Amino acid sequence: MDKNKIKSFAVWARRKMIESVTEKAERIGITKDKIEEVEVIQGGFKLGEETFYLSVKDRNALIHQIDEKGFEDVMEEVAYTWFNRFMGLRYMEVNEYLPSGIRILSSSVEGKVEPDVLSKVSDIIEELDLNGEEIYNLLDSGTTNDREKAYRIILVKQCNELGKIIPQMFEKISDYTELLLPDNLLEEGSVIRKMVEDIEESDWLEEKSIDAVNIDESKKGGIEIIGWMYQYYISEKKDEVFAALKKNVKITKENIPAATQLFTPKWIVKYMVENSLGRLWLEGHPNAELQGGWKYYLEEAGQEPEVEEELEKIREEHAKLTPEDIKVLDPCMGSGHILVYAFDVLYEIYKIAGYSEREIPKLILKNNLYGLDIDDRAAQLASFALIMKARHYNRRLFREIEREDLELNLCAIQESNEISEEVIEYFANGNEELKNDVKYLVDVFTDAKEYGSILEISNIDFEAIKKRLKEVEDEDNLMFGDYRKMLLDLLPALVKQGEIMSIVYDVCITNPPYIGNKGINDKLKKLIVDKYDQYKMDIFSVFMVRVSNYVFKNGHIGLMTPYVWMFISAYEELRKLLIKNRNITTLVQLEYSGFTEATVPVCSFTMRNSYINQRGEYIKLSEFKGEEQQSIKTLEAAKNRNCGYRYSVCQSSFKSIPSQTISFWVNRKIIDKYEKNQNIKDISEYSGAQNKTADNDKYLKKHWEIDRNKLGYKWIKIAKGGLFRRWYGNVEEVIDWSDEAKSFYKKNNGR
Repeated sequence: MDKNKIKSFAVWARRKMIESVTEKAERIGITKDKIEEVEVIQGGFKLGEETFYLSVKDRNALIHQIDEKGFEDVMEEVAYTWFNRFMGLRYMEVNEYLPSGIRILSSSVEGKVEPDVLSKVSDIIEELDLNGEEIYNLLDSGTTNDREKAYRIILVKQCNELGKIIPQMFEKISDYTELLLPDNLLEEGSVIRKMVEDIEESDWLEEKSIDAVNIDESKKGGIEIIGWMYQYYISEKKDEVFAALKKNVKITKENIPAATQLFTPKWIVKYMVENSLGRLWLEGHPNAELQGGWKYYLEEAGQEPEVEEELEKIREEHAKLTPEDIKVLDPCMGSGHILVYAFDVLYEIYKIAGYSEREIPKLILKNNLYGLDIDDRAAQLASFALIMKARHYNRRLFREIEREDLELNLCAIQESNEISEEVIEYFANGNEELKNDVKYLVDVFTDAKEYGSILEISNIDFEAIKKRLKEVEDEDNLMFGDYRKMLLDLLPALVKQGEIMSIVYDVCITNPPYIGNKGINDKLKKLIVDKYDQYKMDIFSVFMVRVSNYVFKNGHIGLMTPYVWMFISAYEELRKLLIKNRNITTLVQLEYSGFTEATVPVCSFTMRNSYINQRGEYIKLSEFKGEEQQSIKTLEAAKNRNCGYRYSVCQSSFKSIPSQTISFWVNRKIIDKYEKNQNIKDISEYSGAQNKTADNDKYLKKHWEIDRNKLGYKWIKIAKGGLFRRWYGNVEEVIDWSDEAKSFYKKNNGR
């Protein structure tokens, strides 16, 4: 996968789509500065001398949206809605997931530009409920405009048909969205043409084989292209937000998604899922075949007897779990990358437990996977990605979803701001308990997009609210029509997200947003100070605390965060909390530039949601430069615990280190000295500038050139300088510190 090409296309496509929908709005007399009056005629309206056979009702709906949200925001929203659909269609046609089997954006014939659907209309007339006579007349007229019109009709119909099975991505197209569908979709230079021509078809294609150990995960395609495309689509918006932040403009709730969207690399996703969800299952159901298939799984070292005793109790507890019992949450799901791989792992768990392969995908969607995000667009993509993953395993899935009306456990968090006291009174209908529950829900979710999934929800009587909602839906009292519409539009979403946020999960895995305290707006800052004051340095540190409340005791947590929390004094209280109350089971510290998209050095780690002083497995990649080396070296370390950069460490060791830094690579002798309260100066030797060896070839080596067992004895680490590294780095060399060598140094340096 060429991410540079994808980024170039996505950035261009956003500009092009906004420009195109803006031009469509201007054509029908709607601009940023003025809205023209039109003359209503039968079947449309006239603007000046031009006649438009378009719905006046749809035009009025567009004007209403602009009045509410602003012209630019509506253009941005519609542009992305269509871009989203184009991405979904492209992915589906390449993977042969379209129910008709006929490509809608491209041709399966090499060298052919026009989409197959225009030459195979007879095969889709019935399926898409098209007016065959109209379509054939347009195609037979011979004009480019008529052919374009026929294509637009087919495209809209295809999206509406897919909306029956994937409503999150292809909600029924009506009113202003269809009005602003860009013109010239088939022409060279259109977004559709460039998407087909600029992005390799293989980048959209799902993997068919098991991962090879030495293949860089970033080179592979499949459903993850949707996430990368979205991240790059909003990258210019992200740049604008951070440019404003430098001028002390706080990040508003509208801009949090753009500021924090960070697509997690596939290899890190696999590492987190395998060492949290995978570990949970293996603790109760050991299975060599499953474990062998999870390439990033870090098998634990031998434990102390008292720890082993505690682990045995946990294994007995987890042995009671069935696949259908397991609940996995991503509270910052973005475009669903983590949930998609969790689906793969769960599929293997179900299969090995003897479930029917055809039934497994629906069971996973129904029982196991839960997700939250404040970004409506990202939630659309996550829903699409999960359904596509399920379709990958069951080719009959679309028909079954349509028949059974299967609902995903995913939510884009919505706000309750519009629901007034009067509306609550009407809904409660004299039931005081119901009134209190709904009022609580409305209060909690006021300005909810400011706070997202760090909000905490009590487990109120959701079933009573849903029962009353059904009654409201069946009522036909016109007097309260406005109240009914508001409740039916807003309350189901609030109930669903409230339920998801009140459940306790077996596993929580996420890549939380990173926003420093200085960039947080006042409302969010107040909540954080009130509830997470000791951990307020960054949103990610708040989530490191919050996610534990989402998980059962002894459940598992997987996170990817900046690694500053491991060392910096500002995070000392956070470290103390984790070391005392959680157990790090695995951790991978990436090289400083190991994930260039993050712009900060990161780590990824998994924790047990309890403390038993379990020996954890740690991997230190700081010596391996470049992004592609990170996954390769982690795979090597997973296979070989003696590789030289993997460490097995009891968490209690960190309690002895000043500020309790997570210095997992520190020599055990040093830890012993700390535990005896000895100062470094009392047990160390001042070099007196004796690190001028006078023979570097003999006395200086790279640390991997020497026997690891001699490190700290004859050979010790030395910092010789190098490229800029914030906080720590450039410790690649070791120096011979034997008495013989030191004598040579002194002699040749005149000492």
